[in-house]
Amino acid sequence: MRVPPTIHPDDTSSLHDEAMAAYQAGRLDTVQMLADRILGQDGEHVGAIHLQGLLALASGHTQSARRWLERAIQLRPEPILYNTLYAIQLKLGDFPGAVDSLRQGLALQPDFAALHYNLALTLQHLGKLDEAAISYRRTLEIEPTHSAAHNNLGRSYADLGALEDAERHYRRAIELSSANLVARNNLAMTLLATGRYEDAWPYFEDRWVSFKLSDGRPAQAPVQVALPRWSGEAPSAPLAVRSGRARGERLLVLNEQAYGDSLQFVRYLPMALEHFSEVGYVCPRPLRRLYKQSLCVRWPGLILLDEVQDVSSWDRYCPLLSLPMAFQTRLTTIPAALPYLHADAQRAAQWRARLEALPDTRHLPRVGVVWAGGHSGVALDRLRSRQVAQLAPLFAQRHVHWISLQKSEDPAKLADPASHARLTDWTHQLTDFADTAALIDNLDLVISVDTSVAHLAAAMGKPVWLLNRFAGCWRWLRGRDDSPWYPGLRLFTQTQRGDWDTVLERVAAALRQRFPAVAE
Repeated sequence: MRVPPTIHPDDTSSLHDEAMAAYQAGRLDTVQMLADRILGQDGEHVGAIHLQGLLALASGHTQSARRWLERAIQLRPEPILYNTLYAIQLKLGDFPGAVDSLRQGLALQPDFAALHYNLALTLQHLGKLDEAAISYRRTLEIEPTHSAAHNNLGRSYADLGALEDAERHYRRAIELSSANLVARNNLAMTLLATGRYEDAWPYFEDRWVSFKLSDGRPAQAPVQVALPRWSGEAPSAPLAVRSGRARGERLLVLNEQAYGDSLQFVRYLPMALEHFSEVGYVCPRPLRRLYKQSLCVRWPGLILLDEVQDVSSWDRYCPLLSLPMAFQTRLTTIPAALPYLHADAQRAAQWRARLEALPDTRHLPRVGVVWAGGHSGVALDRLRSRQVAQLAPLFAQRHVHWISLQKSEDPAKLADPASHARLTDWTHQLTDFADTAALIDNLDLVISVDTSVAHLAAAMGKPVWLLNRFAGCWRWLRGRDDSPWYPGLRLFTQTQRGDWDTVLERVAAALRQRFPAVAE
């Protein structure tokens, strides 16, 4: 039998170079063949072992990938191997191990920019923002033109409340890469948070890059339609003729983002009717009945749509959250006339009768409460949402009738038995926002984290106390305890990141002041 010739080390090196080129080109079958061939001759070839780990990672065999990389590192520790091991540990959810791998790689090569950048990303994900900022700055010392590092350093500064530093790095990221849409969106958030709406709205048009599904996965770009985009200009033709009938132009408004965004920005739909004969809004079903009874009854030219398959009867379109730019909204021109949403009178009366029939609560102030938002898989939800047990200092206030407005498909966000004993909870009977509005109509106050119910109650003109996280959403601005979007809303904002105890102490004191009987 003929024995295959032994591969010379120079040939092994060439095969490895060929395998790396194939990996970069995505020809994984070729990589597998070449890696097997190399290891058949040299079972301790670190480069080929590394490639086997990369192939296992690409095919979803993450544990196998980790074993390959650990074997390669045992044979010859190299910074690039620690970087790949980091990616594998990240996939496995082993964040402490990922951080340790990056630090070991940096101990071997302190000027390896990619390791500093990945370390910063991981620390940022873990909420260690000060440490992340240090690693981003180190990355930029080595690679000053790293656009993504500038953007992410800006985000770290923004989350730490340092908006001037954040803006500087966002702008630098955009200078380095005009295609960095994430930086453009982040700059929009900073400009909006500081009230510079005129400068912010054009950057806000790239907001779609931050859209997330409820499980945290990136969402697709917002739906676009084959119509001219409306940006606030006067319709080109005051009248059009279709089906033998003269009419004005019609605007199609596309829904986007979450229920709270819709509740905040539907105030612009009646304004659009001043420019168009009809305005169609692609409306989420849970909001449909509320909007029909609040908006369509008052403005017959407003049409609610489930979806749009045929756009031939419409003349222009605009995404809902682009309407503020179309109307050139400034901080001083926010349309804030309240209420613009209303409960159905008959349904509200039914809730009122049920509330008044409850023993020992008839003369108590009725306070609705929401302690958690939706989208459990989104990182920001972990910053805004609370466990119901954390609201114990509020529920301990005497002479308050607490009404749960907490709806969630996540069982962890529902009331525990101890808290449930202090609450009237009829939320299982709330089928949509119209039902929730009817219940809210009977309340004296709503206390809520930053979620859709807060927008609903505020748009109804109800007093709302919003539990606001440190460096919160742009719409609540900075350094204020009121909101130009909702005159009846009061902000209770964290003064230190993560400190909800102080916020709840302030809310409890405000409750005693608003309802003196609470303090008795």
